[in-house]
Amino acid sequence: MEEPLYDASVATPTHGERAATLVAAIPTGTLCTIAKEPAGFPYGSFVTFAMDGPSPVFFVSELAEHTKNLRADARASLLVAEGGDGDPLARGRVTLLGLCRRLGSDADAAARESAKREYLAAHPNAAYYIDYADFAFWRLDVDAVRYIGGYGRMSWVEIADWRSAGPDPIAPHASAIIDHMNADHADALVAYCHAFSKATDTTTATMTGIDRYGFEMSAVTAKGPRPIRLAFPALIATPDDARREMVALVKRARA
Repeated sequence: MEEPLYDASVATPTHGERAATLVAAIPTGTLCTIAKEPAGFPYGSFVTFAMDGPSPVFFVSELAEHTKNLRADARASLLVAEGGDGDPLARGRVTLLGLCRRLGSDADAAARESAKREYLAAHPNAAYYIDYADFAFWRLDVDAVRYIGGYGRMSWVEIADWRSAGPDPIAPHASAIIDHMNADHADALVAYCHAFSKATDTTTATMTGIDRYGFEMSAVTAKGPRPIRLAFPALIATPDDARREMVALVKRARA
């Protein structure tokens, strides 16, 4: 393995943060339960869901197979996967495992209202049937998390990391920032590589990712494309923050 051309200790999102960011952005997945008929087999089906803190919540009909299955066996998992073109195995996916329970008792009133609020925020079209008596909210209390971010990036996430992690606030804006930097500031990306990495022979560079901690580039060097990651001096939370830090960095690079 070649030595990285940047400081490998630079801050990066944890796998818990990456997993939380992915599931926050994709409100559909595959819910797997233990089938009642035929008994014992894994049963997977497409569902809509919302995240209520670290727990996915579902609004499910009493007639659904999942409801029948969960009443007999609470074990369940939810698979959430990125879409897109190209190799599907190179994209991210998260599997959440735990026990699923119906939020139906009087003691669950606050949890049910929270689930309803989050579900309607994610699926506003559900408003027309949200009060149907034959539907109920179910919550998956997550006990284990498997994160796969593509080839070579995977782990079982520590449950404490999952519960404390939040989605990256830059994620909804990342594509626009990346497109803007690549289209209008390609020279700045090269300057970053020359000044802040060992890739001092970079001829061109392309931004490939950005998050609250920093950003990633693919730098074309004499030995071919090499990955570069640089950190922001402080955490960012908005596109304006990103713009400010990028401008400050390019001024430093050119100085």
